[in-house]
Amino acid sequence: MNRTELVDLISEKAELTKAAAARALDAVLEGVAGSLQKGDPVVLVNFGTFTIKQRAAREGRNPSTGEKIKISAAKVVGFKAGKALKDAVKEEAK
Repeated sequence: MNRTELVDLISEKAELTKAAAARALDAVLEGVAGSLQKGDPVVLVNFGTFTIKQRAAREGRNPSTGEKIKISAAKVVGFKAGKALKDAVKEEAK
């Protein structure tokens, strides 16, 4: 599903115009990003939790040359699915 399809779904389910659904989606995404930028987790009960994780610096290899390279430490976004989301996906797999 891409952004356009998600806006269409929100518009249909919430009985909103597509413009209002797009603004609502943008507001949610800005809220999630803003919270994560501050280092705060975003917990959506029955859906999942977004967190910031620290990835340690490490040594890697350039795949084309095989040369060793240093990969810097980085902050990355993590997501852990909630029980309801896991169950919904599990049901679809059957």
